[in-house]
Amino acid sequence: MGSIKAVIEIGSTGIRMLVAELTDDKKRNILDRSEFPANIGRDVFTSRYISRDTMLNAMRILNRFGEQLSSWGLTRDETLVLGTSAVREALNRDPFVDRIKVKTGFTVRVIDGIEENRLMYIAVTECLKEESFPVRQSNSIILDISGGETEMMLMENGSIVGAHSLRLGTVIIGQQVNSMTGNTDDELRFVAEFINNARVMLNEEMSLDNVQQFIALGRDMQIAAIVAGGKPISTFLWEVDRDKFDSFVDEIENYSEEECVARFKVSHADAKTFRISLLTYRQFISLTKVRTIVVPETSIREGALIAGAGEGDGGLKKEFSGQIVASARTLLRKYKGDEKHAEFVRSVSVRIFDEMSAELGLDAHERMLLEVSALLHDIGMFIRAEDHNIHSCYIIRHSEIFGLSAEEMNLVALIALYHKGKASPQNAAEVKMLPRASRLTILKLCSILRVADSFDRSHRQRLGNFSISFSRDSITFRIKGHNHMGLERLALQEKADLFEDVFGYKVVLV
Repeated sequence: MGSIKAVIEIGSTGIRMLVAELTDDKKRNILDRSEFPANIGRDVFTSRYISRDTMLNAMRILNRFGEQLSSWGLTRDETLVLGTSAVREALNRDPFVDRIKVKTGFTVRVIDGIEENRLMYIAVTECLKEESFPVRQSNSIILDISGGETEMMLMENGSIVGAHSLRLGTVIIGQQVNSMTGNTDDELRFVAEFINNARVMLNEEMSLDNVQQFIALGRDMQIAAIVAGGKPISTFLWEVDRDKFDSFVDEIENYSEEECVARFKVSHADAKTFRISLLTYRQFISLTKVRTIVVPETSIREGALIAGAGEGDGGLKKEFSGQIVASARTLLRKYKGDEKHAEFVRSVSVRIFDEMSAELGLDAHERMLLEVSALLHDIGMFIRAEDHNIHSCYIIRHSEIFGLSAEEMNLVALIALYHKGKASPQNAAEVKMLPRASRLTILKLCSILRVADSFDRSHRQRLGNFSISFSRDSITFRIKGHNHMGLERLALQEKADLFEDVFGYKVVLV
């Protein structure tokens, strides 16, 4: 007997609910879908506030969803409710979330763009895993255009090399165009200028000429795939020829809102942005040479269900962590980091972590944060060698890594900041303000990173062959094949204090 779960998404143009049964064999049976239009994006992207009328409408919709959920035996406090870009940008976000809690019983979790990317990746890879599309090996673009943002991921040979939340959404485009003359030419020009400006950044991460697979999400693309003669690959997957898609977009380019409602059976709210959405997808697709477009029938709601169930099977969770580390490597290359040194320090760090796993009290997620921190600890060398740890912290805090939230990026930045010098992070004011679990994570990972970094003071990776043993009060690293370790011994004397204070082990190098 499976369990029934529900996810509600409060988006820019509407509020949508998904109810699914998660079976014991890890399959998902969709039981219910509902959606109602809401003008949250139009309010926020015009005035920065969610209006009173929109707030009241949102509460009416959510109370109606609550009644539906009760018929499935689900309560409101166990339903995951996600607020995306429009809610996130609203200046009255906190009062909005509070009123929903008081008046409907739902607790809204406002997620950032990186979290949306994570959920999108989970949903897409799970949707395609049974099919022949080699998303895990090919150069791919995954694109989802919503009312407030465009979520994009670039994958080179199956590894994430770029993940972006672009402030380009159908509601925003519509408002910008309406402020001009409001015709189709203005729409095309606005979208083209924005995307052409983004082209340079995207090409730095992956050559768009080499894209082999374009994966487009969203209800509008699903309609286009069906109407433009797309080929159904499976129940939730379509493939549409690019020429047919372009012809379809040409055909609807001058459709009115009423024509879109009548022909495609969409709501008036969706009809307002339907044409803009497809014009924008076509403009992004034009950056590549792909001949077909893959359209999965999935969304971040499915991704949230999978993530709530433990991100699918263990293989998907391990693959997701690998994509985060791959994204960190891309950032390291962007800032011309010493990749051999970074990889060596990463491998030594995780070796120590694994040997001490029984007493660390940390899990695979913290292990992944250690890998990212080790790869990026010297990235500040791009600015200046002196005080490079301070520059590393700055670069990390002002960068994006696929799959890591702003809070997690801050942890990585602080670990990089304190990998150098004698100062203990526990004495820093910015660390003291963090929750206790975060403070301990920084202390433990930073102490491991300092020891691992000392193993390569020469940046020549000479001490890779070693064994680790423990006694009652010491940890011994026994190096094989090298007798001249003067630099490393000196570095260890400088950097082992924190490790010894945190874990109580004397660090010995022989």
